[in-house]
Amino acid sequence: MKSQVQALLVGIALLGGVHIAAAETIVIAPEQETVIREYVKKQPIASIDLPGVELNIGSTVPDTVEIHKIDAPDVTYSYTVVGGRTYVVEPGTRKIVKILD
Repeated sequence: MKSQVQALLVGIALLGGVHIAAAETIVIAPEQETVIREYVKKQPIASIDLPGVELNIGSTVPDTVEIHKIDAPDVTYSYTVVGGRTYVVEPGTRKIVKILD
């Protein structure tokens, strides 16, 4: 009985952790992603290199990197291009929310 209770508590803790991680994930609607892709394609910026820095979804873009506002209806994101990859960034936190290939 004790092991069943412990297993239940571990399961609840794991599910709680998944819920917290999911709450931090930002999902961009397909329509909004299309608008972002079109804007970035029409407003190209120069790619920069950041040797030794690995950027992924959830990473914070360093303050030394200039981010550019996406000036499109219903879009509150910015973007930058590093190492030839386009990163969609949440301007307030500078966190990467999407990588466009």
